[in-house]
Amino acid sequence: MKETLRQCAAWLHTWAGLVVGWVLFFVFVTGSAGYFQYEITRWMQPERLAPQAPAQAASSADTQRMVGLALDRLALSAPQAANWRITLPHYGMGNRAWQEFSVRWEQLPEPGHDYGPSFSERLNPANGALLPQEAEPRATTGGSGLYRMHYSLHYMPYMWAIRIVGVCTMLMLIAIVTGVITHKKIFKDFFTFRPGKGQRSWLDAHNAISVMALPFFLLITYSGLVFFLYTYVPAGRDIVYGSDHDQVEAFFDELYDGGHKHLPVNRPAIPLAPLVDKAQTEWGPGKLASILIEADEGEPPEIVLARVAGNHLSVYRPATLRFNALTGEQLPEKPEPGGSAVATQGVLFNLHEGIYAATWGRWLYFAAGLLGCAMIGTGLVLWTVKRRKHHLASGLEGADHFGVRLVENLNIATIAGLPLALTAYFYANRLLPVELNARAEWELHCLFAVWLGTLFYAMARPLKRAWIELLWAACAGFALLPVVNALTTSRHLGNTLPQGDWVLAGFDLTMLGLAALFAVMAVKVQRRLVPARGIA
Repeated sequence: MKETLRQCAAWLHTWAGLVVGWVLFFVFVTGSAGYFQYEITRWMQPERLAPQAPAQAASSADTQRMVGLALDRLALSAPQAANWRITLPHYGMGNRAWQEFSVRWEQLPEPGHDYGPSFSERLNPANGALLPQEAEPRATTGGSGLYRMHYSLHYMPYMWAIRIVGVCTMLMLIAIVTGVITHKKIFKDFFTFRPGKGQRSWLDAHNAISVMALPFFLLITYSGLVFFLYTYVPAGRDIVYGSDHDQVEAFFDELYDGGHKHLPVNRPAIPLAPLVDKAQTEWGPGKLASILIEADEGEPPEIVLARVAGNHLSVYRPATLRFNALTGEQLPEKPEPGGSAVATQGVLFNLHEGIYAATWGRWLYFAAGLLGCAMIGTGLVLWTVKRRKHHLASGLEGADHFGVRLVENLNIATIAGLPLALTAYFYANRLLPVELNARAEWELHCLFAVWLGTLFYAMARPLKRAWIELLWAACAGFALLPVVNALTTSRHLGNTLPQGDWVLAGFDLTMLGLAALFAVMAVKVQRRLVPARGIA
């Protein structure tokens, strides 16, 4: 047993971080990419046209006209639907995408099902005519594929994956708390960096990076556990409601105010123009995002007008105005389903996902995610540096301890190999035949094949050479992506920059920025590891 609290915390911090460090690095890399999942998907589907937003918001008269056109279309396309939704032109959640004028409806569910299939149509805002379907883009998992992997991993059952990630997240939370306890001068150490000092330098870097984004690390780990609260700690729910499928469904119906029987909707008997005017007056021009018409058994049919979601924590449930579809009477706002507990979970969800953040806020999240990768990476390297120093001090310089060598190989394959594998994912998107069966899955197969290959490469090469060569390979991989993009599509920097298409141009520029980052890392590692007479 360790003698002091700090010694106990240091032991727990070291081993909690080491055991799950490689999984956490993978989670941070793919999770950080998730903050730009929509932009990544757009780059990976170059056939899609760039959404064009009008120069100014629609006037109240134009909005009323579009609502009338949408109702005409819905009455023709979905006369017996469970609900109707009209989406008016506006910027989407978190200003991530321009939402076009469209209608959407959900069919009445089959017996024994809660929901029916849903359909949507894009309309011309000038005359309500049905717009032609866009050309089918290439199959890809896109940015959402990377995002999903940060909690569901890959090649394993979903429930197993989220439990593994949950255990790793809990151990990370423990590592963060014990790290603060261990380094009692952690904020003083934040301003201390001694380069060229071996183990001391790695510890200084680890401390500085950890403190730099400490609030983010605490938030992201705790809120990540709240995501799957009922999976990780189901005992309270099961004791009250039971653990059978029907009993669990009854719990969620009560929690989220579900379980209602939907009735078919019709065109409202009241005109919607006064309701639109009220929304425009209360929220301002161009702030009306959508109109929902629905009817549940035992309740009057409703018309719900939703405000454009802003960059704030309530974006999860944007402001709404509710009206009785028969009389036009304004109804009181519905209480948050689940009460304050679900509202708190929603706020944590928003914070974890960065949903409320505008573009620069998401860049801040992305930078904090990269710092998380650096924190985990320096911690893993620090462990091997300390262990190798211990073996040398014990006179074991001729023996290559299996455990240390294994950790070093895993470190190389994770810290240098995973970014290289990520570039393979993007190259596969551009180079695989568009007609290939299961093309989206093959993009992911390429990622994991290259990642596994970097592990074999690290095991086959001298340790120092493997570090340097894979870092340079990652640099080259990121640097050449814009080149391959230019050779295979017309959506390259030569076109996207003059057009002001900052989503696609931003992706290519980010790849060049990451290439520069890995070049700096490769140069610094090479200078540190290469002695005067060559690589050891």
